[in-house]
Amino acid sequence: MNRPVLVGVIVAAALVAASMNEWTLHARAAVQPPGDAPAYVAYYWRARPGRLEEYSAYIKGTAEKIDEDARRAGAFLEVTTVLATPNPDGTKPDWTHLRIFKVKNLAAVDDLGTGLDAATLRVVPDEAQRKANSARSAELRDAVRREVWSTLR
Repeated sequence: MNRPVLVGVIVAAALVAASMNEWTLHARAAVQPPGDAPAYVAYYWRARPGRLEEYSAYIKGTAEKIDEDARRAGAFLEVTTVLATPNPDGTKPDWTHLRIFKVKNLAAVDDLGTGLDAATLRVVPDEAQRKANSARSAELRDAVRREVWSTLR
């Protein structure tokens, strides 16, 4: 390689490195610290073999009623449930259903479970029915993991 081309390559590499360092600094500064920015609580579930449709129906028929009561009571701002699809290479995720609860901020994450429990008591006041619902959901799915996400600004 001749000297002018080599100098050009070195200068270009230095500019790319400098811009990446600047980008990295801006990205780090953009991560939302605890405060008033929304946070998300993600629950990954795996429907048991052959129970995908039943578990989806359980969410639509039972869980969503409780969710709506909890949302109205201020436990969270919104909830979205998504279904996994196979990756382009044909592999499947380790979960079938992902339920994402948007809460007011990171401090509200700790109150989500309490809010959902309180809504369950309001929506399903009969203890025997609550136990039956819990048993039903336990036979339909397994917990995979729970994650908490903050907002990037």
